[in-house]
Amino acid sequence: MEFRYLPMTEQDKHQMMEKVGIKSTDELFADIPENVRFNGDLNIKPPKNEFALMKELTQMADQNVNLKSHTSFLGAGVYDHYIPSIVDHVISRSEFYTAYTPYQPEISQGELQAIFEFQTMICELTGMDVANSSMYDGGTALAEAVNVSAGHTKKKKVLVSKAIHPESLAVIHSYVKGPGLEIVEIDHKNGLTDLEQLENELDEDTASVVVQYPNFFGQIEPLNKVRKIVDTQKKTMMITSSNPLALGYLTPPGEFGADIVVGDAQVFGIPAQFGGPHCGYFATTKKLMRKVPGRLVGQTKDEEGRRGFVLTLQAREQHIRRDKATSNICSNQALNALAASVAMSSLGKQGLKKMSWMNLQKAAYMKNELASAGMPVVFDGAFFNEIVVDTGKDIKEVNARLLDKGFIGGYDLGEMDEELDQHMLIAVTEVRSKDEIDEFVKVLGDIHHD
Repeated sequence: MEFRYLPMTEQDKHQMMEKVGIKSTDELFADIPENVRFNGDLNIKPPKNEFALMKELTQMADQNVNLKSHTSFLGAGVYDHYIPSIVDHVISRSEFYTAYTPYQPEISQGELQAIFEFQTMICELTGMDVANSSMYDGGTALAEAVNVSAGHTKKKKVLVSKAIHPESLAVIHSYVKGPGLEIVEIDHKNGLTDLEQLENELDEDTASVVVQYPNFFGQIEPLNKVRKIVDTQKKTMMITSSNPLALGYLTPPGEFGADIVVGDAQVFGIPAQFGGPHCGYFATTKKLMRKVPGRLVGQTKDEEGRRGFVLTLQAREQHIRRDKATSNICSNQALNALAASVAMSSLGKQGLKKMSWMNLQKAAYMKNELASAGMPVVFDGAFFNEIVVDTGKDIKEVNARLLDKGFIGGYDLGEMDEELDQHMLIAVTEVRSKDEIDEFVKVLGDIHHD
């Protein structure tokens, strides 16, 4: 058959029409007035057989730029990292790949244990007491944290650093419309949150303060100073959005007294894949564990004393009594959480730390090489794997020229801040080689001085 995914034959069609008592397909639409029916031909291509269609789609797909055809220095929330080959082998197993909600623990122990291990590793990285079984992505996890802080403190004002991911900031603004929260944006100065403005805006009505660590520019926010400012008001919470890979080397937010730590696990075992799907994480303290959105998996024992895992500490209204729910989410990214767990397990504690260290060192090397090429980075503070450079030219033009040379360039910061027009955010991960960095700097330098 030419169309094996449309297996109905003419004989099948006639048998069905005979069964329902009609002689033509048009009779199915007899109740629709003729003057509102579409009587022409749709402006679409005629159908092709499977072989011809696959050939056409392959030719179209080959026009895409991808991480195999080009060397990427684009980060800004979606990164090109090493993914151990075992990740795809594990997540492709049918018992994981097709699994849905583990409501019946007696037949879902594998899925539940995988989620439990994810929660455990996130707690170890963040320095927090409890983590949920994942959220849709880092942006929605951060917005959920804002709503939790308002619900817990009974306050309506939230101070949010403008040095967080601009898309996360947009998600926050969407999420707070329901509970009617006031979002006050705190400016950044030299790539870091303006602590003076933060201190001036903080008052007794403030539910929480939101910062990113490392922030959107790759700079390391001084969480100890932020915590001291937060502590000047009772009940005000500190929410930190963190790249979990960076926490393999940096001091975790939990050690600075963060109340909620969220982020995106895309850096562990999840490909860029056109920007999604991702896997957000949500970690917090014991006192807030009953207010954690999404799912929690707990370890227990069955009546025979054997270790087992179950969904726990979650009100059923999260799923069925929606008018009483404290969150919009009643699902999770179990498959991507599993991918992250397998990646972290494969790397191990020392491997993860080394991977984080390589991101630091290679970004530092890039910074030095850019300075030697006459393009010093804009901000001078401590940073992780992203740096900001002033190209002196329109970033769209720069990236187009870089693309011609086989490179995916950095993020156009003018998209988020007019004052950073002609500035590019460049990401350097552990998979970038010295030769790739050197060639990128040379090409970017030629464009800059052209």
